[in-house]
Amino acid sequence: MLLSLAATASAMSGQPTLDEFEAVLRRHDSATLALEEWCSSRGIADPARITAQSVSAAGNDPPRSMRSKLDLDPGETFAMRNVELRCGQTVLSVAWNWYVPSRLTPEMNETLRRSDTPFGKVVAPLRFRRRPLEIVPGRAENCPKGTISTHLAMLVLPDGRPLAYLIECYTTANLAGRR
Repeated sequence: MLLSLAATASAMSGQPTLDEFEAVLRRHDSATLALEEWCSSRGIADPARITAQSVSAAGNDPPRSMRSKLDLDPGETFAMRNVELRCGQTVLSVAWNWYVPSRLTPEMNETLRRSDTPFGKVVAPLRFRRRPLEIVPGRAENCPKGTISTHLAMLVLPDGRPLAYLIECYTTANLAGRR
């Protein structure tokens, strides 16, 4: 009862709810597309363009089972990209993305190394699908303070092979009122 009263009060005040935000995330295989939709609908920045700003990778060791999670063949390696996904200057997510470079084109790998283009946009031509693994309400281990929701997911290629393993920490900025 208290939760529905809080949600009603939030809706009446123009404040978005976590449920509304999560619904937008569920509609998309790409977190980037979901955040662009959210950024646009909430008026967070104009234009509603999501960029990926690199964060120091120090201390961001991969989960122990990363080789098996990504179903690596002998000799295949994985790479990691740790970024803040921003709409304008607003940080909407801090994400860790372990991926298999050999499953991307050389151009995609170069774009990931040299640009602020988010992973989901770069690899969209591969027609990946998102496979949610877990949603942790609030802040999970390694997520920054101010995390409202943590998502763990796999991106898989059309043939079923894993493309990337993701940890996404969504910030309180997503629930700020309309700007």
